[in-house]
Amino acid sequence: MNTLKTTIILFALFLTNSAVMAQTDDEKLMKKINTELNNGDCEGARKDYKVWKAWGNSPDSEIERKLAACGQSTTTSSNTPRKSYEPEMIFVQGGTFTMGCTSEQGSDCYSDEKPAHQVTLSAYYIGKYEVTQKQWQEVMGTNPSYFKGDNLPVEQVSWEDVQDFIVRLNSLTGKNYRLPTEAEWEYAARGGSQSRNTKYSGAYSPDNCAWYSSNSNSKTHPVGTKQANELGIYDMSGNVYEWCSDWYGAYSSTPQTNPTGATLGSGRVYRGGSWGSGAQDVRVPIRNSSTPGLRYSNLGFRLASSSK
Repeated sequence: MNTLKTTIILFALFLTNSAVMAQTDDEKLMKKINTELNNGDCEGARKDYKVWKAWGNSPDSEIERKLAACGQSTTTSSNTPRKSYEPEMIFVQGGTFTMGCTSEQGSDCYSDEKPAHQVTLSAYYIGKYEVTQKQWQEVMGTNPSYFKGDNLPVEQVSWEDVQDFIVRLNSLTGKNYRLPTEAEWEYAARGGSQSRNTKYSGAYSPDNCAWYSSNSNSKTHPVGTKQANELGIYDMSGNVYEWCSDWYGAYSSTPQTNPTGATLGSGRVYRGGSWGSGAQDVRVPIRNSSTPGLRYSNLGFRLASSSK
């Protein structure tokens, strides 16, 4: 009898400990899901929530509401309506990638895309769209663009003009927008950690994702009208070239972490190709540079930020 009682007690303790452990695991995963939501990591939160439910937990209505809203950048972090001049931002989870002339580019690479090299980036945010003429007009009070239209990308803006825009926008919003680094730009164009290693931004053919010389009719087009890439970002191939923050410089084969380009230079980097570019020049690793004062009808920008 004593042996039977002991066995029963031990089994009861085992069940209790298992329940406590399961509850602890549930709590840990739920805490992780909330952290991912707070950091804007929608994909990670969705995957972990599926696991949490698969463990037999009942649906959590508050988490599901947050998941539905995650990535829909229609409000600011203080829950006030996003102003029309504020960009929609996409969260880019940090990671390591190969920058430059990678294998899917075949023989199309130019010499300044070499050597391919390893880059590690911290998490950041980048604009879902190129900055539009409407946004520029609302912040700056002017519209310098050659092609006119509220939802067309702003162009004929120099790197220096963009710095003035950023100063005014940050003053209006209290945020810290900036241009992306060249490495941040390319990582986002490649689809970040979700990359399918396509030649163009989110597609194997430029016709699907880019306004370029073969389909643009020699003009810009409204932002977001071609296929988005793996992160939901539009027009990183074609439409207008996009300024980056870096001075232009040669690549090194040495692995880098959060690179910011050359220390000094005569040209600022711009990326992505434009409405006037051929297919070879709207690939994700294509590089260009010019003096910071250049203005042209195929050159615009998108914004980045280190925090939401």
